Amino acid sequence: MAPEPSLLSMSGITKSFPGVRALDGVDLDVQAGEVHCLLGQNGAGKSTLIKVLAGAHQPDTGTIRWRGEDVTLRSPIAAMRLGIATIYQELDLVEHLSVAENVHLGHEPTAAGFVVRRKTARTSTGQLLKRLGHPEIDPGRLVGELSAAQQQIVSMARALSHDVRLIVMDEPSAALDPDEVDNLFRIVGDLTADGVAVVYISHRLEEIRRIGDRVTVLKDGRAVAVGLPAKTTPTRDVVALMTGRNVEYVFPERPVGVVGGTPVLQVQGLSRLGEFEPLDLEVRPGEIVGLAGLVGSGRSEILETIYGARKPSAGQVLVDGRALRPGSVRAAVRAGLGLAPEERKAQALLMLESVTRNVSVSSMSRFSRGGWIDRGAELGAARAATRELSLRPDNPSVPVRTLSGGNQQKAVLARWLLRGCRVLLLDEPTRGVDVGARAELYAVVRRLADEGLAVLLVSSEVPEVLGLADRVLVLREGRVVHTAPARDLDEHRVLDLVMEGSPAS
Repeated sequence: MAPEPSLLSMSGITKSFPGVRALDGVDLDVQAGEVHCLLGQNGAGKSTLIKVLAGAHQPDTGTIRWRGEDVTLRSPIAAMRLGIATIYQELDLVEHLSVAENVHLGHEPTAAGFVVRRKTARTSTGQLLKRLGHPEIDPGRLVGELSAAQQQIVSMARALSHDVRLIVMDEPSAALDPDEVDNLFRIVGDLTADGVAVVYISHRLEEIRRIGDRVTVLKDGRAVAVGLPAKTTPTRDVVALMTGRNVEYVFPERPVGVVGGTPVLQVQGLSRLGEFEPLDLEVRPGEIVGLAGLVGSGRSEILETIYGARKPSAGQVLVDGRALRPGSVRAAVRAGLGLAPEERKAQALLMLESVTRNVSVSSMSRFSRGGWIDRGAELGAARAATRELSLRPDNPSVPVRTLSGGNQQKAVLARWLLRGCRVLLLDEPTRGVDVGARAELYAVVRRLADEGLAVLLVSSEVPEVLGLADRVLVLREGRVVHTAPARDLDEHRVLDLVMEGSPAS
């Protein structure tokens, strides 16, 4: 008896853009009912490959077989009609439409061929949300009012509203807390049990081992490994395939002893009603202080309030002993604060501008004379700042959108170096950054601290906080439940604290 053909088989896929060969003969084989993990550093070709699979890009050469037959995916609609759905990391939902309207967008149930049956849409949406374990999401609620995790569930419901047989998930856990990740994995398990295949993309290698069946690794537009067993292939081997070198999961060595000196940043009784309770903390020059907690614990809100992007209900922020004007970003930047936000593409970077402009934008007064900008001085300063951080490519004239995630983050850091900031606020500094680039960013942050910068770090990855910070404040539901040197904590202890809480110490 002949074996069942693969659900999806992509062979010899190539795709070039002006000056770039994004895919160079890539193969991908996906079986029904499996979780096939797609790994690779930023720039390896993952995004291009899934856009070919989604019908958003047409391959230059190569073949695609779907359920044993050659197909041409001329558009996302054509892919969806075959049963292929893609959920991108940056969700393509319409915020001012309801959940039900988003789920059925483009294939609304109608009567007489043109009248939308809204009640039918709400009912079927409710059934899909119940299947996904989220019956509490109101189909009539505006998507823009939902949390990031709830919006992701809506994207999954939209995929399931079609007769989908394969779902591509691009970094689906990036904005989720551990409980939400557990629910995501439960959903994936239910889907694969029904014979649906999942192509799963993540930088978190521990997730791959937990959820994956097989792994395909891309590097420089080529598939350097196809169909490796996810649970038994050593992590070291996977990293070596991705990077072309062995990368140890080690953090830069932290200074011996306690960092001394007068605090450069002091937070006294700072609070925001409904977001976080009164908070006290200090960060000294050369010190990295980490905030650990689940999504919703107030971590990002604390950073944004310190930075002046949110106005506190009470308390104050002091830099070098001087109180800042509450709720003023201008005052914070002038005092020497710099923020690298979680959503760097939306909140920090001018994606259509050059690296130079992104680096210089907070220091334009240095290059302006009588309303004119000294372009040469601006370029020279940006080049010096980016070279200090080893940003690649070494050409600050290229658009920042062409950089990998790790180098985009370096561009944000270079901006604050050029500005001469004293306190660096880092919110999820390695989100969407591949394994090799993470190690580089850790080394950069540690070096900046060693040179006298005060760093306040937020990360949803507990090992990252413990490996990079000198001291850690553990948050739960908007309050500090524990403070300790990072070397005195481990991941299990922190997770126990954020889940159960304990008296502050």
